[in-house]
Amino acid sequence: MKTIPVIHTWAGKSLAALLLGVLFLTAAASLLLPADPDYSASAQFYDGRFHNPVPRPPQSFIQHMKLYYEFFFKKPPGTVPDRTIPVRTITQAELLDAPDNSVYRLGHSSLLLKMHNKFWLTDPVFSERASPMQWFGPARFHAPPITLEELPPIEAVILSHNHYDHLDHDAVLKLAAKTKTFLAPLGVGHLLVSWGIAAQQVRELDWWDETEVDGIRFVATPAQHFSGRGFSDSDRTLWASWVMLDAQFHLFFSGDSGYFNGFKTIGDRYGPFDMAFIEVGAYDRKWAYVHIQPQESFQAFRDLRGKWLFPIHNGTFDLAMHVWDDPLKQITQLAAANQALVTTPVMGERIRFLDPQRGSAWWLDGTPSPVNLVLADTP
Repeated sequence: MKTIPVIHTWAGKSLAALLLGVLFLTAAASLLLPADPDYSASAQFYDGRFHNPVPRPPQSFIQHMKLYYEFFFKKPPGTVPDRTIPVRTITQAELLDAPDNSVYRLGHSSLLLKMHNKFWLTDPVFSERASPMQWFGPARFHAPPITLEELPPIEAVILSHNHYDHLDHDAVLKLAAKTKTFLAPLGVGHLLVSWGIAAQQVRELDWWDETEVDGIRFVATPAQHFSGRGFSDSDRTLWASWVMLDAQFHLFFSGDSGYFNGFKTIGDRYGPFDMAFIEVGAYDRKWAYVHIQPQESFQAFRDLRGKWLFPIHNGTFDLAMHVWDDPLKQITQLAAANQALVTTPVMGERIRFLDPQRGSAWWLDGTPSPVNLVLADTP
């Protein structure tokens, strides 16, 4: 198993060099973007862009640049781990033998689910960096528990939006040959086709649209976020959360979102949920509108009427100003204080989403759950 160093330093040596690098990468990415289709039939699309129901608070150019400066040069200690992240290696043979209704956390928001004895992937990111270029940008804390090549055939890939930590270009292209269907919000499917994915493999959905794959209902539900992979495509593709419905289970996958009343609406329409995979990580009060805070993640779980909370969007990339393990500490403390059920598996550990185990506090001292582990090498 290929290992990746735990500690990464990726900011440039000077502000000028760093900003030039950011400008180059985003400009280069912008040149590769396809022309926009007409999405005027969507209630979310007007003025040439997609919008949240509640407008984003205005932010000046100077405020944007200040955020960039603080993110690159004013980070507190501890935003990357000072120890090895435990990772349990997964093999294809194990997956094929695994019981149905299982889920494996692969890292960040990437989940591998086994439903109807087939395999389903959410927001698959396997690259070393969440960036348009692999020599610059946030680097992984740990290797994925399984390689793309080792994955079994995939019934569907479920995508929430087009940000680099959720939509991995190289992973999508490698998955194309073994994936039957890609489910994507409006515009994201068009982007996949422009990358070479066959149009018949792609289904694009607006908020509240439904589709069925192998007897499972998938609903693209609202989220309060934004999109973009370069300078020229800000909010030109939609973002979404997802509901997965079956006679045996109701599941929710948040993607990325700020807290809003949409969680309660989703819970009222499709809840209660057996398991809710909710973003807990990469938060800051400065961008609370688009990234939910831990207390709000827990409130969203309540709004959704979830039975088990499965925190995602943490433990893999340094994307905020908080200490790397703060998301898991906060959400487990909130769950304990409110006698709620939360599961925190090690990366690669199998969980049954109808009767899960709680996992362990592996982030506190690097001690994993009692499973066979392979750890990434330290530098």
